[in-house]
Amino acid sequence: MGQITRVGVDIAKSVFHVHAVDRFGERQWKGKYCRTKWLDAIENKVPKGTEIAMEACGSSHYWGRELQKRGFKVKIIHAQFVKPYVKSNKNDAIDAEAICEAMSRPNMRFVSVKSSKQQDIQSIHRIRDKLMVQKASKANQIRGLVSEYGLVAPVGINKLREAIPLWLEDAENGLSALFRLLLRDLFDDLRQLQERVDTLDTLIEKEVKNDPVARSLLQLRGIGILCASALSCAIGDAKGYRKGRDFAASIGLTPRQHSTGGKPRLLGISKRGDGYLRKLLVHGARSVIRHAHRHDDNLSKWIEKLCGYKHVNTVTVALANKTARAAWAMVNTNESYDPELIASA
Repeated sequence: MGQITRVGVDIAKSVFHVHAVDRFGERQWKGKYCRTKWLDAIENKVPKGTEIAMEACGSSHYWGRELQKRGFKVKIIHAQFVKPYVKSNKNDAIDAEAICEAMSRPNMRFVSVKSSKQQDIQSIHRIRDKLMVQKASKANQIRGLVSEYGLVAPVGINKLREAIPLWLEDAENGLSALFRLLLRDLFDDLRQLQERVDTLDTLIEKEVKNDPVARSLLQLRGIGILCASALSCAIGDAKGYRKGRDFAASIGLTPRQHSTGGKPRLLGISKRGDGYLRKLLVHGARSVIRHAHRHDDNLSKWIEKLCGYKHVNTVTVALANKTARAAWAMVNTNESYDPELIASA
């Protein structure tokens, strides 16, 4: 039996499939283990320092950290890059073999293993984002119900929160006693959702104050507390990307391409990766563009020049792309924000 040099693992909730090969690509070990025993099997059969790969999916970062603690090198691969190596019919054992094959490709792209702290911050943002959706849904439900009684609130959720107490106090607006009870309960739900969002905002702000990387990213125009926190979490130590363009591409801020016959054809942005972070960057860029005419720095001049012959949405995405690349550069080089450099990038 040759020495194992790389291992592919297909992870799941309860059953884990392992496929290991030597330096010639010959299979040396193939196994199926339960959740509580597969790590022990890896330790018993695989030499320390061996590369172990798995797909980027639920719990992959957790298992990656566990393997790193045991002295193994971990590589996480996006599922779309594993699929081409799946032979004919698909099952878990074949998936493990495909992962093992995919990791051997010299130009394969890998996902950096997230630390526990990074996942904590990411969880806060995911919970907050879902609460914002629930809050908007609750507000729309209230608007729809009261409209059947002839009541309309001005645009904006803050205006709605101001209007509801007035509706409840007005005895002549046509609301029945039963509906007033229902509306009061809905208003309580809306307030509770807002309180939870405010609590998470405070927690995010506290984390940003304790994170030197996030604090430095606040120097960038169009980057606020939320975006700085999310960017710091996504970039990590910046070593997972070769350059800023790779980071911008990973969050879908570069064009899709469909070229053939030497004729390049660029489409809309790819919208790959983290849609939440992309949304924050685009919103921040839109705010910068709105006020660019008030400034005389090189970045504002670049924005004004681009707006002269490009649609504002195109300029917005271009600025979001530039901001993402600048953020990666700041983290990678540990330098402060330089407005002259970002304008010429």
